[in-house]
Amino acid sequence: MASSAQVPNLFGSATSALPPTPAAHHDNIMSSSDAADALSCLLHRLPPTLSLPTRLPSPSSAAATSPPSLSLNDVFSCVSKLGYAQLTDHSVPSELANSAESEALALFDLSKEQKNSLFPKNWPLGYGGDDEDEDELAESFRFDSACSTESNELALFSLRKFARELEMLGLKIVDGLTKGLGNPLGDDPNRFCSVLWVSESLSGNKSGGFYPFVIGLQYQIRNLKYSLLSDSGWVSVLPHVDSILVTVGDIAQMWSNGKLKKVRGRPMATVGDENGSRCITMSLLITLPTDSRVAPLLPKATCNKEQKEEEVDEESNDGGEELEKRVFNSFDFEDYAWRVYHERIIFKDPLDRYRVA
Repeated sequence: MASSAQVPNLFGSATSALPPTPAAHHDNIMSSSDAADALSCLLHRLPPTLSLPTRLPSPSSAAATSPPSLSLNDVFSCVSKLGYAQLTDHSVPSELANSAESEALALFDLSKEQKNSLFPKNWPLGYGGDDEDEDELAESFRFDSACSTESNELALFSLRKFARELEMLGLKIVDGLTKGLGNPLGDDPNRFCSVLWVSESLSGNKSGGFYPFVIGLQYQIRNLKYSLLSDSGWVSVLPHVDSILVTVGDIAQMWSNGKLKKVRGRPMATVGDENGSRCITMSLLITLPTDSRVAPLLPKATCNKEQKEEEVDEESNDGGEELEKRVFNSFDFEDYAWRVYHERIIFKDPLDRYRVA
């Protein structure tokens, strides 16, 4: 796997060298008392409320709010406006989620050799986050929905069933969100794939990497606060226990031609240094095969037979003219996914480069 991209200079250009110190001229040097008087005069002229910033705000410092609690029938309108919501009316049993978490926790206790041999890297799947190339990432395991491994002796029954349950629920949400857009996934299993992302949560909001997705689902096993990077900025949320946090991804926003709000990456658990217990997150991402082409799904204007005979539109050979202006240009999913994954920290919306000028 390629190494992570180096962080660019955030201030635009290289730091300039300090100007040379002027030659000392005894006649122009103020005495220490004169300098103190000048400094005191300057400070008294400053506004009384002026203060220097102590540090940049942390995404975990904001007060946590509870996402809207919705049933499956109501979740579509909410996530389209906010980019996230919590689903309280679902069919995933809490016993299954706890059993899946127990199986997942045991994976982190394996030796490094076992992790690399049982879960070889087949990007984006496999084990990662504990080697020289990924020293800035939290440890993580990425599975397909079958939770496949290289060993028949490693049975992940609960984790596999848990992934299947979340996948079926996620496909229902995708179907509801994309109504009127031509049903991009349909009933063809080759048009989508799922990634179960099991990641260790560490203090400092270290993530296990980013990957493009349509819909993300994360079961709330215990009382835990999460940080989300939404289109409006960082949001701190505290979902109810046994609810499922639903997030809209970049691919869904692309399909909707910018109408849907999104969350960048997966929710990051807020973990303090004082917490000695291990904490992991299990996120199911409904995503696309790497050979997919991603484009806005725009409604088309249809013509009746008489209009087709009278008007010939050379740009409407696909059966109709687009009714709305295209916001994004199309792109190859694999190139986009590789770039997003290796950028690590997303300082800028990765879809910005595809916006129509």
